[in-house]
Amino acid sequence: MDQGSTEVFSLPADGLAKLATPEVQRLAARMAQDAFTRIFRLTLEGDAAALNAAVAEIERLSRNWAQAASDEESRALRLALLVSGIDEWGLAWCQAFSLAAIPGISALLGALRNGLDVAADARFQQQFAAIEQAEGDAVDFKMELRRNIHMALWHAMIACEARDEAAPILAALGGMLVALTSRMPTLGWRLAADALATIQLRCLTEAAASTELARESNAALFTALRQNLPREISEPMFVHANQAVIAWQQSRRMH
Repeated sequence: MDQGSTEVFSLPADGLAKLATPEVQRLAARMAQDAFTRIFRLTLEGDAAALNAAVAEIERLSRNWAQAASDEESRALRLALLVSGIDEWGLAWCQAFSLAAIPGISALLGALRNGLDVAADARFQQQFAAIEQAEGDAVDFKMELRRNIHMALWHAMIACEARDEAAPILAALGGMLVALTSRMPTLGWRLAADALATIQLRCLTEAAASTELARESNAALFTALRQNLPREISEPMFVHANQAVIAWQQSRRMH
């Protein structure tokens, strides 16, 4: 199959979809983002009481949402998706902003695990491992999660006013996109292409990356991906991203 062609691509079968529908998976990714964003904001504000209250509230809401599933395996998977998503956000932010840890996030993740009995914890661990065992499993969760992390980091990068602030975010984002192509050999380059297409569309529609430093960082990101990925991955990735932008432009002209 020519990866750079315009053929319709079928996602691999999702072995976890019977336990969590695509809609549930995408909701889990958004809930993880909301939880991380709230905890991180309160951490920066330094209000310990508000932070502790938020951790307790998010734990309660997360547990209630997980328990609303129809059976024990589905409940375990919902909780595993939330924990995995929050953890991925924390890892990304620690990498991009040179943080050793985010205590509020660690407290939340610990609280979500600590309330489980032995049997529930075993089911949780099984489902947590299952998310990563096959790249097509929980694919809607992975796509939503990665897209939101990539774009949040990109927005943080282009908002920087100093080169030494933007550089570590640029390095982290580029490293994540490169690593994604190894971590997910079938889907990774497509998720990276999705990020590149979205970045280009934001620049076209919102005049994002309008400062000189933002444009420089943007160009450096694209250059780094070309330099650090094998040509057989980078070429179809950039073709795929450009085709998405062209398709959007054509649809705009038709309307």
